[in-house]
Amino acid sequence: MSDLVNQECCGGKASDLVCVVKAWQQQEYEVIQKIVEILTERLPSYDVFLSFIGKDTRYSFTGFLHNALDKEGFKTFMNDEGLKDGDQITPSIIKAIEGSKFLIIVLSENYAYSSLSLDQLVRILDSRKKKNQLVWPIFYQVEPTVVRHQKSSYCKAMKAHEYRLGEGSKKVEEWRSALKQVANLKGRFLKTSWDVVLYFG
Repeated sequence: MSDLVNQECCGGKASDLVCVVKAWQQQEYEVIQKIVEILTERLPSYDVFLSFIGKDTRYSFTGFLHNALDKEGFKTFMNDEGLKDGDQITPSIIKAIEGSKFLIIVLSENYAYSSLSLDQLVRILDSRKKKNQLVWPIFYQVEPTVVRHQKSSYCKAMKAHEYRLGEGSKKVEEWRSALKQVANLKGRFLKTSWDVVLYFG
């Protein structure tokens, strides 16, 4: 209770009534503030988080998807500008992953070459287990079996990571496991550019 309220409580019955009303208002205000704080902490920061490789899909599928979501009023996290392979995931990206309702992973030809994207994938799957978030993989011109068993470009990418980090690397094994997990989730396979047109048609 504030000093002002205490002062007004020193008088007669009228002052006592003012004291009670102001104390109630103060408590109500504090409750409202607490509710706002709780909601701010718990509500998602974004509606959708997009994990993708910029050079593969920024100006094609993922770019179209982002524009379509934005048009419908969805708050979408999409940012690979200035990110270089070998960099660590920033706290803002971790917060965006954990604070999104829906996480979309665009698995394109070069996705597995990026250690940053693979780290994002691990974080996404971990967050999904903890918060029961919706995760939807989009296999963009890459068949799910290629991702699941790390064939073709995914095989080359993982071998490149093993060469760089060492054979038997725990990090590489973690990435391999994450790719298998995401390939087993229900998603969408877009085989050709025409599928993209139909997808947004």
